[in-house]
Amino acid sequence: MEGEGSTLPAEAEAPEQRASSTGGLAAQPARGIAPVARVPRRLRRVLSLEDFERAGRRFLPRPIAGFISGAAETDSSLHANREAFADLAFIPRVLVNTAGRNQATTLFGRYCAAPFGLAPMGASALAAFDGDVVLARAAAAAGIPAILSASSLIPLERVAQQAPGTWYQAYLPGEPDRIERLVDRVARAGFETFVLTADVPVPANRENNVRNGFALPLKPSLRLAWDGITHPAWLLGTAARTLMRHGLPHFENMDAHRGPPILSAGSVRQLGTRDEFSWEHLALIRRRWQGNLVVKGILAREDARIARDCGADGIIVSNHGGRQLDGAVAPLRVLADIVAEAGEMAVMLDSGVRRGTDVLKALALGAHFVFVGRPFLCAAAIAGEAGVRHGIDLLSEEIDRNMALLGITDLSQVQPELLTWARGGPR
Repeated sequence: MEGEGSTLPAEAEAPEQRASSTGGLAAQPARGIAPVARVPRRLRRVLSLEDFERAGRRFLPRPIAGFISGAAETDSSLHANREAFADLAFIPRVLVNTAGRNQATTLFGRYCAAPFGLAPMGASALAAFDGDVVLARAAAAAGIPAILSASSLIPLERVAQQAPGTWYQAYLPGEPDRIERLVDRVARAGFETFVLTADVPVPANRENNVRNGFALPLKPSLRLAWDGITHPAWLLGTAARTLMRHGLPHFENMDAHRGPPILSAGSVRQLGTRDEFSWEHLALIRRRWQGNLVVKGILAREDARIARDCGADGIIVSNHGGRQLDGAVAPLRVLADIVAEAGEMAVMLDSGVRRGTDVLKALALGAHFVFVGRPFLCAAAIAGEAGVRHGIDLLSEEIDRNMALLGITDLSQVQPELLTWARGGPR
């Protein structure tokens, strides 16, 4: 590996070399996301996605805040994700005319106003009223994709109707009948992109959930009641409002039929035999699913090759935000190797993205697109759709500003030569 001060390896493919897998960079003249005309007063002190996360920890009851922010065991991978971005530094060019900057792109032939979208987040409606609809609708209005989690609490049909263009993400057991019925349901609802999360053969060891009193199914307790009472804005604006409008939330989208309520032990049984799911089941999905097929949770170059051979249209390089295998490598560190193996597949990345500089670093290493999760759920909890849109605007504005400071005007110019190692090389 190259040492400190060296530029990055040549195998980090330049964006213009990747155009065929994503339909080419956007030809539209728009600069990207059009900002909302006026920021609500309560959001004017929110200056970054990290601000939303800090505010979310104060606003939400401890069990839910811990569920969102926590990871697995020692949080090693959670911290490693941010460290990977910090280990890279930019080499900006100066005295370049950067007027007319454009951060728009295309993904699977669809125009995207910016090179990022909203990652899938389970049980979002526990944190924000109508959370899944709010997230998807804000993303659609901004011209970027959102991914609906299988462990969401709002029927996928309603989300698809409210926000066309949303993607669906599945956790699947190794049971062909259940797989086929779910795939058919998602297709009937009008989704065009099916995302299979592949890194959850068993539930992770999330000790933080136990310490914070969070569990799915929810287990009523005096502690849980106290946490709700001491957070009245959430209690009235999310919990009580949900019960009055929709009744007790259910796991709606794990299967072809409605799942059990969040208080039912049946939600554990519903997981099925995930540890039996294998590449042969992905091939089954590919035969049945006519839209875009994406595999999420790829970290090994060899798995990228197998996904490509199985007919996947894209992959998301991800360690589940540090929430599955503690100690799993940060996606950014293996991204260039995976891009080299991906062929015509679109290569996307999530886990640890918080800043416009993070987005551009991932693109420079070969990603076509990135996804961001936790901060946007906190934004939805605090301020609904307006909060999510403000977060999208903040990240888009950072990308635009950073492009000017780097001396570039288009995403096709985001190349490995813009980066160097700030402190050592990849570990």
